[in-house]
Amino acid sequence: MATAILNVPDISCGHCEQTIKKALAPVDGVTSVQVDIPARRVHVEYDERRVDVARISRVLAEEDYPVASTE
Repeated sequence: MATAILNVPDISCGHCEQTIKKALAPVDGVTSVQVDIPARRVHVEYDERRVDVARISRVLAEEDYPVASTE
């Protein structure tokens, strides 16, 4: 398992959190998604053999939550 912290500046509310979780939940290899609204960060645990940060970032961008940077 790997962990990524994605900085997503457009996060502002609970609706954003739910949209992000719904978008990432069905992605094969994503095992956990936590959204920190005040920090505007998404913490993702994933299986790096099945998905990568680039794919996760594309999914978020498709939902209008572009990733500014990763940690």
